Amino acid sequence: MRGPDADAVVVGLGIHGSAAAFELARRGVGVLGLDQFEEGHHRGSSHGRTRMIRRAYPNPVWNDFVARAFDGWERWSEASGETLIRTTGGLYAHQGVSQLQGPGCESVEDPGRMRELMPSFAVPAGYRAVYDPSAGVVEAAAAVEVARSGARAAGAELSFGERMLSWARSDGGVVVTTDRRVVRARHLVLTVGAWAGRVLTPLSDLFEVWRIVTVTLRAEQSVAVPPALGAFSVDRPEGLVFGIPDAAGNGFKAGVDAGPVWDPAEPTAPPTEAEVAALVELMTGYVPGVDPDVVEAASCLYTMTADRRFVIGRLPAEPEVIVAAACSGHGFKFGPAVGESVADLVTGVDRADLSFIGVGRRVRR
Repeated sequence: MRGPDADAVVVGLGIHGSAAAFELARRGVGVLGLDQFEEGHHRGSSHGRTRMIRRAYPNPVWNDFVARAFDGWERWSEASGETLIRTTGGLYAHQGVSQLQGPGCESVEDPGRMRELMPSFAVPAGYRAVYDPSAGVVEAAAAVEVARSGARAAGAELSFGERMLSWARSDGGVVVTTDRRVVRARHLVLTVGAWAGRVLTPLSDLFEVWRIVTVTLRAEQSVAVPPALGAFSVDRPEGLVFGIPDAAGNGFKAGVDAGPVWDPAEPTAPPTEAEVAALVELMTGYVPGVDPDVVEAASCLYTMTADRRFVIGRLPAEPEVIVAAACSGHGFKFGPAVGESVADLVTGVDRADLSFIGVGRRVRR
């Protein structure tokens, strides 16, 4: 009986699959990474120039994982020489009492204090806010490239345009069949994003996929550049509006964390004129004086769970298979932490701290 072709096969090379390949390879684990689409595709959740990062989270159970993410971005930045995080501060507006908390975070009720913290952000009348001094912008496109180039440099093989057809347990490992080959491995890592419900049929009832639209306005507008504007959100019944400032010439980006259910097998429909106009109206309302010059309108996929928490861990009946999925619209900021978690699970490190986002939760709608 021949030995394995790889220690771990990672299927899905968005930010979390690329992070897993990087973190595994830098530990000396033999990695084969697969993605069904060509590199640079826009069919998933990891494309685009920027994302938000913050320490403010609605439950203290997140705090350690958030800290691991911040530490991981620093580790990646040092390893690559790239600036991946730009700290801008964040102001998160809400009605009533907010559950947001985190190290260094400040509850703000005085509108004058809000204007002092973020002069360009017009917080709606009657809203309170939570200020997070650690919040900022992730250079998302650069981060994906750092993970992939780092994985390759450490010996990982990353294959794009190669689709997994099936997988099965065999002799204490797994056999993965693709449209090109059959691969034997000790472990299989499934970081398949919006396809989680199709690949992980026992968990399919946990996942729902949404189509989300974002708009980016012209760069180098003073009202949208820190410190005048930082990361922000406005919690509304119709959906939370999030804003990412122009921290490094990437433009002012915003979106709404709500959208129609979408079949990931279908290419994501481009934003309509009405969707773009509605977002621009929100952007100019929350950041008065910004020029509504749209330079990019994009759509992506959110893979949601009912409690908006991730699903990370070994499959109970198939411990050779590790899942990192369903990041519910806030997963990119955790890229290095997710990669580290997967690498720990593959190499036998106990991660009891992941129970709050574990596979065994069986969150149902």
